[in-house]
Amino acid sequence: MTIVENRKAPHEYFIEERYEAGIALEGWEVKAIRAGRAQLKEAYVIVQNEEIFLIGAHISPLAAASLTCCPIPCGRRKLLLHAEEIRRLIGKVDRAGYTLVPLDLHYVRGARQDQRRSRKRQEAVRQARRRKGKGLEARAAALMRSR
Repeated sequence: MTIVENRKAPHEYFIEERYEAGIALEGWEVKAIRAGRAQLKEAYVIVQNEEIFLIGAHISPLAAASLTCCPIPCGRRKLLLHAEEIRRLIGKVDRAGYTLVPLDLHYVRGARQDQRRSRKRQEAVRQARRRKGKGLEARAAALMRSR
């Protein structure tokens, strides 16, 4: 499920390869992205000290953002890739002059609603087991009292 798409990238660049990377985010950033408050229009990716960072991606903080942290909308966010993929990208950027551009943000494990549904199912199963267990204990207690 795509959250945000960089529509300019396919027009401005020839997309030769696609990589899927995770992003290291803070709590307020995750909530803002889930609320659809992210943009990739002016975002780009840089390589620094054998790490890859997303720069220029605008994530607007929610009004209810925590006061304990200082939200930075266009901050630097680390991209999470395997070491071999990072080495390959470093080689292409340094030697061949490639540019790394984010194409989209998307969920990998499904939407939040799917997690809520599975939690409701799990809770229903737990409650059914508790009821079943209480019923057996109550019957056993009733049998003991009658003898």
